[in-house]
Amino acid sequence: MTITKEDVERVIRGPADLEERIDQLTKQKKLLQYQCRKSGRKIADLMKEIDRLSEENDNLKTMMRAM
Repeated sequence: MTITKEDVERVIRGPADLEERIDQLTKQKKLLQYQCRKSGRKIADLMKEIDRLSEENDNLKTMMRAM
């Protein structure tokens, strides 16, 4: 078994090192923000589609009543 540079740094810093934990949480926060923005855009697109379909449905109902 060989010891790598990463192993030495991990032993020196330790898994509970606060700076390392802060870095991990910062990366996680950025990822979650990106995913939320992506989901928000999809939700906005779906809301527009729902509005369009609702208006089309209302128009069809009006046309059917006129017949």
